[in-house]
Amino acid sequence: MPATQMKQRVAFRNILFATDFSSAANSALPYAAEFAKSFGAKLFAMHVKEPANYALPPELWQNVQDVCDSEMQLLRATLSRNFPELKPEFVEGEGSVWSALAAAVKEHEIDLIVVGTRGRTGIGKVLLGSQAEEIFRRAHCPVLTVGPRAHSENERRGKLGSILFATDFGSASHAAAPIAVSLAEENQAKLTLLHVVESGADHLSHPAQFLESSERQLRALVPEEAKIWCAPHFLVEPGNAIEKILEVAERTHADLIVLGVHKPEGVAGAATHLPIATVHHLVAHAKCPVLTVRG
Repeated sequence: MPATQMKQRVAFRNILFATDFSSAANSALPYAAEFAKSFGAKLFAMHVKEPANYALPPELWQNVQDVCDSEMQLLRATLSRNFPELKPEFVEGEGSVWSALAAAVKEHEIDLIVVGTRGRTGIGKVLLGSQAEEIFRRAHCPVLTVGPRAHSENERRGKLGSILFATDFGSASHAAAPIAVSLAEENQAKLTLLHVVESGADHLSHPAQFLESSERQLRALVPEEAKIWCAPHFLVEPGNAIEKILEVAERTHADLIVLGVHKPEGVAGAATHLPIATVHHLVAHAKCPVLTVRG
């Protein structure tokens, strides 16, 4: 998508913060609030509770409701104290987490979901929490996922001074590009655009021309007027997509990684076409949140 086609800046109007009141969700809250502040968006804070099990003694399920009420009051107080300019709406759902969230997304015209997730160790890899994973897989609007390592070494939670956008020039990447640019503009952040090419790809008979062509495509993703505000940098590098994105994120001190997510597609030899299953690894290991945009 040429930059001339991106004259209308992207803006989030309604943001849904999904919480289970865990430490992982608490780590994601500042990002939801800061995004709402940046875009002047309405913030919805939602908790989905399991239906009361009336087969149990009343005092047991009533205690669960009391705990939820207490946690919601604490959330209200936290937002009021730390983000007094926001006027959030608090929503409670019941039943299946995804079904309740999907209904809220439709009812409130949500255009960004923010969710935190714990890491749980599997055999040879790190898996995401099951509820966050379902949201990540099924949501059609952008999802900001705050992984288990995103807050451990990041004292600037919610502040965006450096943004990394990884692209393979496929349709999902084109959907994500205006969001990355708009976020950089809103925060006057450094924007790094990265295209990863598989090392030793046999179709690269003229590597210098291919790299030059790839950089031109990267530059075309940023409108000229946006370059005044976000100081973009353009990188075309060989390597494994996940490893290279994590490496560049560390090198650029990224506060956010933005990705288009889709079935494998894009230019031949690109390693940045990231199907959802592959992005799990990135979210689990990144030291900053990951914003995914479905193509």
